[in-house]
Amino acid sequence: MSSTQQITKAMKMVSAAKLKRATNAIVQLRPYANKLREMLGNLSASLEDSHSPYMQEREPVKVLLVAVSSNRGLAGAFNTNVIKAVNQLIAEKYSEQLRKGNVSIIAIGKKTQDYYERRNYNVIGNNNELFSDLTFENVAAIAQSIMDGFVNGEYDRVEVVYNQFKNAAMQILTTEQLLPVHKPEAEGTKKQVDYLLEPSREEIVEQLIPKSIKLQLYKAVLDSHASEHGAR
Repeated sequence: MSSTQQITKAMKMVSAAKLKRATNAIVQLRPYANKLREMLGNLSASLEDSHSPYMQEREPVKVLLVAVSSNRGLAGAFNTNVIKAVNQLIAEKYSEQLRKGNVSIIAIGKKTQDYYERRNYNVIGNNNELFSDLTFENVAAIAQSIMDGFVNGEYDRVEVVYNQFKNAAMQILTTEQLLPVHKPEAEGTKKQVDYLLEPSREEIVEQLIPKSIKLQLYKAVLDSHASEHGAR
């Protein structure tokens, strides 16, 4: 018993240190992500239409679900909740696509990777090493492959399921649509800003959209990473 308590105490101390680093990362990212979303909303609100391939609405014949979990257990219901949410999403929205073999999974984390591979889902790639070097560049590479698949018609809709970090005691299970991107809306006309633009407004919006998609996925992974250590 004493040995078990010592091991548990040591694990708790390690997780507390990791939690602080993970929390700092997501807290520092959020203002940037919010500002990018605000700029995109202000710029696009006055556009009649956007021809971005990432905003193309299609019938969701082929669906990709990104399930963000962890590589390890001993984190309570952290991983189980993500799996349950993904399964519920499939049952409620994509059961027909699943029946036809048109649901694919990208797992970020060994727990979801193992779960869906054992059940013979179409699991694309292996991203278990991501948490060994969790950088924007590495997450952006995953996002780019997803974006390319969407543009090429491999997926008609992409949704992400993850735990959003609230605080050390609370994680909010979250599902977000990554693609197609909904046209951003400015949050009230009083907040709109008249920017001096170079090049044109349209060109800037087209450049910001892929950056926003990559940042959205990176934020989801950082949220999940902080949530994992909070749960543990």
